[in-house]
Amino acid sequence: MLHANREIAWSRYMQTASMTILNRIRERLQQAGVESYTLLFHRPVFTSEEAAAVRGTPLASGAKALLLKADDRFILAVLPADRKLDNRLLREQLGVKSLRFASRDELLQLTGVPPGAVPPFGSLFGLPTYCDPALLQQAEINFNIGDNAVSMHLATQDYRRVENPVQLPLAC
Repeated sequence: MLHANREIAWSRYMQTASMTILNRIRERLQQAGVESYTLLFHRPVFTSEEAAAVRGTPLASGAKALLLKADDRFILAVLPADRKLDNRLLREQLGVKSLRFASRDELLQLTGVPPGAVPPFGSLFGLPTYCDPALLQQAEINFNIGDNAVSMHLATQDYRRVENPVQLPLAC
């Protein structure tokens, strides 16, 4: 019974954290004068391909947000969902020796959201955001927003204006 209670408490916490992320992004968009975006509530998705299918959008418009540890600091790398991170290229671009994915515990500690639900706004978490230019060539981007069952559809120009990510080739 104790295990079930922990699961219920964690589920409630995750729902609260997810809503906080959603509200913080909506507030930022509103402050920047962005009124046009779409929220989509759907079945939980855990891969970029599943997300594109449930959203009915091209895979290339998916903003895959990856929490990485570059030497001794965390960063958020954002790339098109149809591409993979080029670890060597990003290490060279950043001038770091070590680059790795954050562990699940580090991800939860830094963002409060589950894997696959991190939105492409590193600034929400006090992290620098690096975005591959290929994603910014899309007219619109789509991403999970704090929950694997909630997505946002946003004009790329609005994302660029609100988040102002550092543009850096980081995908292959």
